[in-house]
Amino acid sequence: MNQSLEQLIKDLPNAEDASRFFDELPPKESSKLLKQQGLLSDVLVLASFSPLLAITLLQNPNYISWLNRRRLETQIPSKEELLESLARFAATNSQVEADELFARFRRRELLRIYLKDIRGIYTIAEITEEISVLADAILEKALQIARQELDNRYGIPLETDEKGRAKPATFCIVALGKLGSNELNYASDIDLSFIYSAEGTTSGHGRKGETTNREYFIKLSEFIVKLTGQKAYRVDMRLRPHGKIGALAICSADAVRYYETEAQAWERQVLIRSRSSAGDGEVFKTFIETLENVIFSKDETVENALRNVRLSKEKINLEKLDNKDFNVKLGIGGIREIEFIAQALQLAHGGRDKWLRSPHTLISLSRLADRNLLSENDLTELFEAYNFLRRLEHRLQMENGLQTHLVPNDDGKRSIVAKRMNLHDSAEFNETLKYHTANVNRIFIRIFGDSEHTPQTVQITEKNLHSVIRNPQSEVFASLKKSDVKFDEKKAETLKIICENSHHFSELLASNPNLITGLPTRLETFDEKNYIDLMISAVKNEPEFAKRLAVLRKIWSQCLLEIATFDIFGKLTLTEAKQRQTKLAEASLEAAIFTAKRELEKRLETKIAELNFAVLGLGKLGGRGMDYGSDVDLVLLYDDDKLCPVNNLTHSEFYSRFVELFVATLSSFTREGHLYRVDLRLRPDGKNGSTSMSKSSFLNYLQNRSAIWELLAYVKIRGVSGGEMTENAARKIIHAKAQTIDLQELKAETLRMRERLEQEKSAKFDIKFGAGGMLDVYFAMRFLQLRDNIPDDTENRSTRFMLKKLYEFGSLDKENFDNFYNGYEFLSRLDHNLRLTIGRSNSLPSSNLDLIAQRLNLLNGKELIEQLTLHRLNIRETYEQILR
Repeated sequence: MNQSLEQLIKDLPNAEDASRFFDELPPKESSKLLKQQGLLSDVLVLASFSPLLAITLLQNPNYISWLNRRRLETQIPSKEELLESLARFAATNSQVEADELFARFRRRELLRIYLKDIRGIYTIAEITEEISVLADAILEKALQIARQELDNRYGIPLETDEKGRAKPATFCIVALGKLGSNELNYASDIDLSFIYSAEGTTSGHGRKGETTNREYFIKLSEFIVKLTGQKAYRVDMRLRPHGKIGALAICSADAVRYYETEAQAWERQVLIRSRSSAGDGEVFKTFIETLENVIFSKDETVENALRNVRLSKEKINLEKLDNKDFNVKLGIGGIREIEFIAQALQLAHGGRDKWLRSPHTLISLSRLADRNLLSENDLTELFEAYNFLRRLEHRLQMENGLQTHLVPNDDGKRSIVAKRMNLHDSAEFNETLKYHTANVNRIFIRIFGDSEHTPQTVQITEKNLHSVIRNPQSEVFASLKKSDVKFDEKKAETLKIICENSHHFSELLASNPNLITGLPTRLETFDEKNYIDLMISAVKNEPEFAKRLAVLRKIWSQCLLEIATFDIFGKLTLTEAKQRQTKLAEASLEAAIFTAKRELEKRLETKIAELNFAVLGLGKLGGRGMDYGSDVDLVLLYDDDKLCPVNNLTHSEFYSRFVELFVATLSSFTREGHLYRVDLRLRPDGKNGSTSMSKSSFLNYLQNRSAIWELLAYVKIRGVSGGEMTENAARKIIHAKAQTIDLQELKAETLRMRERLEQEKSAKFDIKFGAGGMLDVYFAMRFLQLRDNIPDDTENRSTRFMLKKLYEFGSLDKENFDNFYNGYEFLSRLDHNLRLTIGRSNSLPSSNLDLIAQRLNLLNGKELIEQLTLHRLNIRETYEQILR
């Protein structure tokens, strides 16, 4: 066997399947692949992860060259683009019946989608959106075919407008369930309902003459189900009005009456996740707008909403077959519990807050957290669990294309699943699965109550609906009882102080008691460490990727906990705490580069001499203001003027793989936790842009295509690793371009972006997004920097320093400077202490206010509220003066 091929196969989750696949390829194809290492690696990965797709490639070797053209695309294709692709596919397969054509086209498209999924290039939300858009395109094409056939039979269906004139009746395929929320998985049923605009009759200009619209649209629906439901998908119509006994298609007015007068609560709950998938979207828009206040009633009580969703969950539990294997979807702590948490809180509060009415689970959870209906800690745990469980669901289903949600009990099979999830072995997989499901179920029980273990008399109210600060000290000591960690009285004193002052960090200790042995004591002083040396020394001798990640997370947790402990002791100023955390983040990036490079060398079986890779930071990282729970906002670049580090790959191919490993090193969740949430959304072209790009392309983008809002974001750009020269060039472009923009346009766009974030994100007393919050200062300050051409200082990029610089330059008068400077100083300290005590949160908690006030040297929570109100009013006044 070719040595390079052998190395590629050896590192795959199922090397035996990959080897067998390569041996079965036609010699012509295997010879071609050996000359294209990047494509060979991708094809072998698909074969190892999915025997189903391996068979697809063996049966259709021409798909390999198609995959080569499509595998490096970064933009999610639109429905229209997929329809064009489907038309070309149909033209080259003209002898194939439509139902078979749809199945083949879907299977081919899954090759590129699943490759992105495996490589971790896209988020789980982007992957499920692609799968959903693919289903939309196939349904649209099926509707076109069916419509042509029915029109030939009966003529076009007609209805009468308000003036008594005939006009064409319209029809819509309504997506429900996972397709309705754009969260379809690889083997999901597609839940559909068919509605048409109005009753009437057809024109009769067909071979069978006139018929009623009802008959026409029922037959149309039957044809669509036949075309799509025999081979491409399993179509489920049971969620339509009246269920199994209802007509396959129903006119909009009748559907509205059904949901208003007859439908059960769970049926109205289904409509939370509904949208137009194909056909005339106006039919659905009219239908759903009429029912919006029925689905989300202003009179709905929290108790009733939770009770109804709980009953739906219990009905599923009763229907679920007893199985010894864990069910990722329906099991305790599974995907359905996450979905029901989102839907229950939407129903409970969506009647009074339209912004909460989002069908997508992750968007819904984010908005609930923004409204303080879930804590930031809950949001993080639910996001991470959802990501893990959905990816696990994908790995299980794409093995053989079956609609399975069961994790096998067999240890050998679990070991393969573990490797497909980038985990070391079945033991690590079991721990990670247990961790995530326990988190989900804990939150689920806190919101709904546990009907199996708690008395039925438990009352769920608005008060206990919100996140409850539990007694962290008891949690830590309960965890210690189960461990064999030994420590002295001084460590015990530190532990007690942390428990009394920080729910957030006491939870970290509860989940990993071994960290207690490294805690500093009150008598110690903070000795600044070289975090880069510490981290790289820890990982350089670890031979396996998974172990490097584990060691990195352990070292990082120890370092962060040390900073937090000295912060709690009062031995670090706010500036010092943020500086230390920024240095820790920078070291983590360097360690991630080192780790990703080592792993890529191993996978490609070649030495990488020079990376030519640059990391630019934005936001808090760009401003050297990292704080507890901060994301890292990054732009990732490479130098295409130099040779690709591996010459048989293009720059794009090489850095795509490198970035995948780099991001995984920082953000992948293991049983030791994760380092940072990596945010690449501010890169050029956002989610449709490549995860990395050449430095010259980036500068060209800034010069020629960047929008005003991007200039505002890029004001804080900083070369964190290898990007100093690019940073300087970018800053010159940003400020020079800003000088060419009409002042009113710059002001209007700044206002628009700020107001959009305030409307979408802010809740009561939101110290970041709300009126008079930190974003008022950020946007006004960046506007002034662009207007007056005042770039960030090279050494000190803090907000307070830049406000002083703007004042000295004359951009701010004394009163406005004082409002911003003093207000930001207060909000920054408040934000920092919220993060330290309860975790990342933009809103004040209902409890622990006195503790936070004490840390701010205030008398009590009441004085805190008074000071917050005063500063927010002053900040908003200055913001209005500058931008209006």
